[in-house]
Amino acid sequence: MKTIAASLLAIGLCLPAVAQDLPGDPEKGERVFRKCMACHAVGDDARNKVGPELNGILGRTTAAVEDFSYSDAMAEKGAEGHVWTAEELDAYLADPKGFIPGNKMAFPGLRKPQERADVIAYLAGFE
Repeated sequence: MKTIAASLLAIGLCLPAVAQDLPGDPEKGERVFRKCMACHAVGDDARNKVGPELNGILGRTTAAVEDFSYSDAMAEKGAEGHVWTAEELDAYLADPKGFIPGNKMAFPGLRKPQERADVIAYLAGFE
């Protein structure tokens, strides 16, 4: 039994860190967000582009931005009551197509957990 517990602990220690376990830096997140700006906007003048504006994304139901045409997959996720938490956004940003298969976002994701933590901290500053 001790061998199994030790093995599971070793496996857990080898898994990559996830962003929600890392402190995010909003200033660094602003720089990371530049990768997103071609399709998304934040701030007082934010408007929908190719992707929806992201003000208030944390705590918002998926596919809830008015006047944006979501993919069927994203709309279905919202209809199921999915809400964007830091953990959910982290998983989505790590692998958008894997997290919500069939979504329209062309961006392949942010592979580095710290970049995800930073951009989530940045987005948290926008209501």
